[in-house]
Amino acid sequence: MHIRVLFFGMLKDLANRSSDTLELPEHSTLSDVLGHYEEFIPGLRDLAGSIAISVNQEYASPDYPLNANDEVALLPPVSGGAPEPQTPPGSPAERSSIVRKKIDIQAMLDALKQPQDGAAVVFEGVVRNHTRGRRTLYLDYEAYEEMALKQLKDLIAEALSRFPIRDAGIVHRLGRMEIGETSVLIVVASAHRAAAFDACRWLIDNLKRTVPIWKKEYFEDGAVWADGEPFPAEIPRAAGTHSERPASK
Repeated sequence: MHIRVLFFGMLKDLANRSSDTLELPEHSTLSDVLGHYEEFIPGLRDLAGSIAISVNQEYASPDYPLNANDEVALLPPVSGGAPEPQTPPGSPAERSSIVRKKIDIQAMLDALKQPQDGAAVVFEGVVRNHTRGRRTLYLDYEAYEEMALKQLKDLIAEALSRFPIRDAGIVHRLGRMEIGETSVLIVVASAHRAAAFDACRWLIDNLKRTVPIWKKEYFEDGAVWADGEPFPAEIPRAAGTHSERPASK
């Protein structure tokens, strides 16, 4: 059976490709995919404890059974699509988006705020000019877009159930960003400020840990993928025992 495999972030560089196709025997699992690539990608076995895997845009464990035409993604720790919205989002289901142009902060605020709100908390993730003592020239963000957009929507839905807020929105930008530009925007609206602050902090913290978006930093003397935050314990890792069934390309 044919399986499509995607690589992101530093794994894309290590594999020297962004995607691949494998021919696997019936009844293969994710472990078979991992075992195959550990033979060809330097250092993948050592990184397995920090890598997550997805099947058809859902996180999965190495023993997950595969079917023909599944889409598998190998996901390094995140740093923290759909077509770009042409107008400000208008309903809660549209309040999460991924764009490749300047984020319109005022448009998101105007779309979210309602007369019953007593607070609207805004968080902007901004490109800074240094990292660990090195001068940053610019950043470049990439994502597993379809999965990232789903994860953003899920985060908003969970925030609405966890906190006494009325609404929330997230926009993340991809591509090259210059110093001072906004890479991610979160807006939370509620009757009271405490809930809005708490929800906003929860959203950005979990976005940085679970949403498959990666950041490459460009310096005067080279470029590196930013160290991602570890995946939460509930997300399975690639580490584990792999079977000996061969995969062919």
